[in-house]
Amino acid sequence: MPAMSHTGRPGEPEPRPGATGPAHRPAATPQGAPAPAASGWSGWGTTDPAGAGAAPDPAAGGPDGPRGPGGDGPGGDGPDGTAREGRPAWLLPVAIGVGVLVVVGVVVGVLATRGGSDGDAPAPAASTVLVPPPTPGVEPATRTATSAFASVLPTTVLQYALESSQDDAEWVAAGALEAYTETFTDGDGGTLTVRAAQLETAQEATALLERLTAALPPTAPDTGAPTSTASAEDDAADQLPSTGDVMVAGAAVGTFTVVDAGDGTGIAVWQNGTAVFQLTAPLDDVVDAYAAYGL
Repeated sequence: MPAMSHTGRPGEPEPRPGATGPAHRPAATPQGAPAPAASGWSGWGTTDPAGAGAAPDPAAGGPDGPRGPGGDGPGGDGPDGTAREGRPAWLLPVAIGVGVLVVVGVVVGVLATRGGSDGDAPAPAASTVLVPPPTPGVEPATRTATSAFASVLPTTVLQYALESSQDDAEWVAAGALEAYTETFTDGDGGTLTVRAAQLETAQEATALLERLTAALPPTAPDTGAPTSTASAEDDAADQLPSTGDVMVAGAAVGTFTVVDAGDGTGIAVWQNGTAVFQLTAPLDDVVDAYAAYGL
């Protein structure tokens, strides 16, 4: 029977010579004999010529290819600076340098905050403690007068409360449209007296103030003209006499004069437009009482 050529199925590659037949393992190499060299080509079904479990040749460089000169290739530090684990070779030195800079910055900051002696530290800012003004311990009396001028007169001044109010006939005779003499008490024997007058014009009020100023004790200035621009509320009792302008909304509406009466009391006289006032109080309270009266 004529031999038939093996062509395989259509479209399949023609098998190579020597690739047919079952793969077989070469006979075991006697102990001490040199292992056969690898053929470098394996066909279908071929096995590791060096035998199962043979150690890889270091020169071959493992499954990823041999190492090049200088350790190029996987697992080494190549000439491009690639680290063995895959990170750049310059990364570790840079990280160390950054860490050193951070530590130095922290140390410098701590030294800067602690540096210098206590004498170099800035002095604390001065603080002002505001003490609330005293208030009366007794209830003020009801004022009988009900005119527009009388209704704006205060019934309390610092710790003093209105005790009595009556018409001031002397000032009415001097030309005031209306005038009152009022007594205030602190409920503990301390008293404060206020005389208040409403005149028709500011000129008439100025004339009355000049007469009151001239009648003050000798420590008062000779005239009612201001000798100081300081406000009376800023002056202590031991700085009396004191005089200046009465200011309302930034405009001068009259003058004031505060003096030591010489008997343990102080006297303040002042003009506010068409109104004139005279306040007598204990010397320690006269300046504050003038400022607190509010008119």
